[in-house]
Amino acid sequence: MLKNMIVELVITVRQRDRELERAHERLHLLLQRIYGPRSERFHPDQLLLFALNDAAGSEPAAAPEQPADDTEAKKPAVKRRGKGHGRRRLPENLPRRPVHHELTTAERICVCGQTRIDIGSDSGGEQLDWQPASYFVWQHWIHKYLCRHCAGQGPEARMATAHQPTPATTRAEQAAAPAAAMGAAAAVEPAADSSEATAEQARQEQAPPAIGPVIIAAAKPPMPINKGLPGPGLLAHIIVSKYFDHLPLYRQENISRRHGLFIARSTSCDWMAACAELLRPLYDVMVANVLQSLWLHTDDTPVKNLDHEPGTTDKARFWIYYGDRSHPYNVFDFTVNRKRDGPQTFLADFHGYLHADAFSGYDALYLPAPRAGSPAIQEVACNAHARRKFHDAKLSDALRAHQALAYYAQLYELERAATANHFDDDQRRRMRQDLSVRILDQFKAWLDKERDQVLPKSPLAEAIGYALHNWTALVRYTEAGFLSIDNNVAEREMKRIAIGRKNWLFVGSANGGRTAAVLFSMTASCKRHGLDPFRYLTEVLRRLPTTLGDRMIELLPDVWIETHPQAARMRAA
Repeated sequence: MLKNMIVELVITVRQRDRELERAHERLHLLLQRIYGPRSERFHPDQLLLFALNDAAGSEPAAAPEQPADDTEAKKPAVKRRGKGHGRRRLPENLPRRPVHHELTTAERICVCGQTRIDIGSDSGGEQLDWQPASYFVWQHWIHKYLCRHCAGQGPEARMATAHQPTPATTRAEQAAAPAAAMGAAAAVEPAADSSEATAEQARQEQAPPAIGPVIIAAAKPPMPINKGLPGPGLLAHIIVSKYFDHLPLYRQENISRRHGLFIARSTSCDWMAACAELLRPLYDVMVANVLQSLWLHTDDTPVKNLDHEPGTTDKARFWIYYGDRSHPYNVFDFTVNRKRDGPQTFLADFHGYLHADAFSGYDALYLPAPRAGSPAIQEVACNAHARRKFHDAKLSDALRAHQALAYYAQLYELERAATANHFDDDQRRRMRQDLSVRILDQFKAWLDKERDQVLPKSPLAEAIGYALHNWTALVRYTEAGFLSIDNNVAEREMKRIAIGRKNWLFVGSANGGRTAAVLFSMTASCKRHGLDPFRYLTEVLRRLPTTLGDRMIELLPDVWIETHPQAARMRAA
């Protein structure tokens, strides 16, 4: 406990010293800019273009300390194992294009006048190169097939065949055809009565010959967008570029123009809406599976919505619902506000543990059911949120804040040790009950003691009040080994929206937000399973128009990767 406190204090002091040095330097530059000679005035931001002071070179080199005795001098230095560096071996799955460097005929002539012969070659190394992606066009040709026999049977011939007797040869062939189709099975069947055979032969003689369609054509497979221009590969490329690599549609428009093809951003936007509509049945299957999870992680983040009054924007919300290990899908939802009806509607059929922050919109979810008498959803609060409040209170009350951070350092060290030792859920639960609960009890007693001794409106009082108000939910993670100490996994998924939001800035409408939620769910689930999102979405968009019912499960990311292990390239990255 005391060691952790000392470590936290040392870190805080060093950080404060660095901030003071940086502030003094900036103040000096500003004073020099305002009051210094005209020839020496400059903008302080210009110095950021160059490295002024090297951390190692700015301080004088200290003289090496002499060891106290010879025994310390003889101790071998402990070598720290660092990360490997240097050039990595190129992946074997990349295509190789050999380039042979040969001498010309004139260069092969020796000084003696004879021509040198080729005796072999040595490897000159490998060079990684790149060529731009290219557009191409699928030309669909529908082949048609004609039946000459049926084409020769015109309307008069068809009328005649209905009244004329069938030739003997045709009757014999028709009588032999069923027997040939029956195969060996017909050979073992008992012979029919002569009367039945005669009646059947009479019916066959009276029946006209079969006449089918004169011309038939091969069926063209359904396209992702009915009668649309883009193929599944192009649609998957646009989806991955925007919702995985955060490249807005207007930048993709400029990229396509450089390749000699203009794809307007409005056209791409319509394509994305059509793709989301096509993927929605698969998205609904993912949502249904996520709601069957034993535990969920959820969080939300704001996004600007242009579907408001002209010239203004409104704040909408993206929500993440992170399924458990048995239902490994990252599902996003979109709402036009942050009211409680968003998570209440989505989680109406969920029964389990919910990792979330202390947002009041979740409170109604934790209320006991009218008939069951117990809540259907158990709240698991985020200790990272509680710890962050103590971290922010270090400037106002450093001693007490570091004491609280020392308690959290012990709790997180236990979680890191459990992860490093690959504890299963039962081992982790026993560890928490034996060690974590003891630390939490001490922390709770300390919070109760310090609550009446701090200033009521201070940041530390706010941090203590937050922890005590949510204490039952903060310690619930110790009840089971599959629960997490914090909700960081959901907050990491929100970075996907935050990074993209800096590029595409807003959603155009509520429909655009729902489109983004579907496509974010697909790309985020690919990331979770280590899938190449382009390969996955290309096949899904190609197969979805003809996939219905139970076969939809084959296209789920965790199921699809089992039949396409070569697509799991991101796992090694």
